[in-house]
Amino acid sequence: MITAASATIAAEGGDAYNAPGPSIFELPGIAGTDVTKPMVLLFLAGILVFGFFYLASRKRALVPGKLQFAGEGAYGFVRNSVARDIIGSHDFQKFVPYLVTVFFFILVNNLFGSIPFIQFPTFSRAGMAYALAGLSWLVYNGVGVSKHGLIGYLKLQSVPSGVSPVMYPLLVPLEFFSNILVRPVTLALRLFANLFAGHILLVLFSTGGLYLIEHVGGIGYVAGPVAWVLAIAVSFLEILVQVLQAYVFVLLNAMYIQGALADEH
Repeated sequence: MITAASATIAAEGGDAYNAPGPSIFELPGIAGTDVTKPMVLLFLAGILVFGFFYLASRKRALVPGKLQFAGEGAYGFVRNSVARDIIGSHDFQKFVPYLVTVFFFILVNNLFGSIPFIQFPTFSRAGMAYALAGLSWLVYNGVGVSKHGLIGYLKLQSVPSGVSPVMYPLLVPLEFFSNILVRPVTLALRLFANLFAGHILLVLFSTGGLYLIEHVGGIGYVAGPVAWVLAIAVSFLEILVQVLQAYVFVLLNAMYIQGALADEH
C-alpha cells in the first residue's frame, strides 16, 4: 500500500516515501567525533550491568533486601537454569561469571531498542554481534583444547563416535566445518538478524503511518493509524525477541562449553 501510494505521489510531483533500509543503522559520530551511538550504548550497558550487581552484592545480608533479592534472582537464573543444567554440576561453576555477564550485557543492549529516546538495539550492528560471538568461540574452544589437548579436541569435534571409518572422508570435514568454523557465524547471525529485522519493522510502521496520513489522504487517514497500531504490537513482540535472543545466545554458549568438555562426541 505504501509503495503504490508513494509511486502515485511521485508521479504527481509529490514527495515519495523512502522505505527504511540498512542505512538507518549507519549513525554519524557524536559531536563530530568518531564515537557513535552504538559505542556509547555498549559502554553504558557495561556500566549498568556492573553497577546493578555491585550494588546488589555490596551489603549482603542473610535476609536480603529488595535489591539483593533481585540480584540473587538474576544471578541464580543463569547459574541454575543455564550453567548447571547444561554444563553439569561438576564443571559449571567456573563458567557462571562469564555466562551471567554475557546474558545481562546482551539483554541490556537489546532492550535499548525499546527504551524511548534511545531506541537502538546495539547488536543490530553485525560487527558488534560477531565480536561477541568471536569471544565465545575463543572461550569454548580454549576450554576444549585445555582439557583434551589440540589434537584430542579436534578429534573429539571432528570424528563422530560409532561411525564406520569408511564414512570418515565424508563426515570428518562436515563435522569440522559445523563444530569449529560455522558456530560463531550462526551464533552472531541469529542475534544480529533478529534485532536488525525488528528495528526495521518498527521504523517502517512508524514512518510509514506518518507518511500515509500526511501525503496520501483519504484511505491514508485509516491506514496510517493502523500502521501505528501494528508498530505498537511489533514493539511488544520485539521486547520478547530481545529477551529471548539474549537467552538463546547464552544457552548455546553453555551447550558449546559442555560439548567441549565432554569426553565423547
